[in-house]
Amino acid sequence: MPAFVSRSLLAGALGALVLGGVCVSMPTKSVHAEEQGGEQGQARKARKAGNILSIRQIEQIVLPRMSGMQYLGPEYDPAAMAYRLKFIDDGKVYFVDVDARTGRIIGQSR
Repeated sequence: MPAFVSRSLLAGALGALVLGGVCVSMPTKSVHAEEQGGEQGQARKARKAGNILSIRQIEQIVLPRMSGMQYLGPEYDPAAMAYRLKFIDDGKVYFVDVDARTGRIIGQSR
């Protein structure tokens, strides 16, 4: 078979797949599983139970103390019941560890 014919057949087959709306499903986690697992789900569960402060409350305590630094975001450690807030200033990364139950700063790295 000439090369141009096989290319044409290949292009036609690919076009039919695209136009035909063929869908390949990828394995995904269920929404319920994501809500129950991971640091965000665990923080949400602990907050709803009244065991920890919300990240918004923690940020209201910490962010004013870190003026001039760019805030990159939080992480939650369920084992320690602590948040770690990440900042950057002049190319250096800083971490502030906060007790999630009280909002008290328990550690800071530079």
